[in-house]
Amino acid sequence: MTPAQSLIADWQHRLTVEQRRSPHSVRAYLATAHRFVAFLAEHRGQGVDGDMLANLQPADLRAFLAARRGEGLSNSSAARELSAVRGFLRHVGGMAAAVPQVRGPRVRKGLPRPVTPDEAVGMADALAERPAEDWQGARDHALLLLLYGAGLRIAEALSLTGSALAADDVLRVTGKRGKMRQVALIAPVRDAIHHYATLCPYALGADAPLFRGARGGPYNDAIFRRHLAHVRQTLGIADSATPHAMRHSFASHLLAEGVDLRALQMLLGHASLSSTQVYTKVDSASLLAQYARAHPRG
Repeated sequence: MTPAQSLIADWQHRLTVEQRRSPHSVRAYLATAHRFVAFLAEHRGQGVDGDMLANLQPADLRAFLAARRGEGLSNSSAARELSAVRGFLRHVGGMAAAVPQVRGPRVRKGLPRPVTPDEAVGMADALAERPAEDWQGARDHALLLLLYGAGLRIAEALSLTGSALAADDVLRVTGKRGKMRQVALIAPVRDAIHHYATLCPYALGADAPLFRGARGGPYNDAIFRRHLAHVRQTLGIADSATPHAMRHSFASHLLAEGVDLRALQMLLGHASLSSTQVYTKVDSASLLAQYARAHPRG
């Protein structure tokens, strides 16, 4: 095994065991790392090792992106590739690594729309890479999955206490005007929350905030929004992919899969069915947009 292959294997272990990334994300990240190492070996004309990776220049990353774009990679895909390379280089050099700063490709912003499942998971994975502390990355990863996977408002998620750790398949949430409701807690979301809890350096008592800031106080939603804005830009995802858009995406995707409107109303905690019916319009608008793009006379 070459030094570079050993570094990639170490990264795979961290992504899989320590960070518990999805198999899809791990495959994509490793494929990028292998492509990057192969490019550097040819670009530099020598074997790739930790010292080389720790001393790369911005020109090296720009050359890699240019080569990938020459292979037909889109702007959004190139932005995701650059994000994966940065994650690999941070793993090699540690969190204090001086990763070359390269501006990602410009991504044309489209109309606001629900994020796709891949985009939601991609943003969650990218959030886990940002902070200096692993527990903070696990916190942001779990928080975004909770917004998308359970349809919570950001305020509802941040109001959860350590008692949520005892939840199995159902989570009790306090919504607007103190109204309580139950939401389904799917396994990937539950696992992400528990992974964060195992890393968090602060005691997560039953009556204490579940999501903590760097100094142990309640997590500030403005800081989370700032982190999310950064990864949106890095991944080339539209600015409309806000925390509340995760809730909209949750509702739109369930409706598209045939979930009953009344059941969706209960999951979202809407007092009136009319508030939930807006998602039927969103789904119809999406269908019409797809039709217009696909129809030969569109």
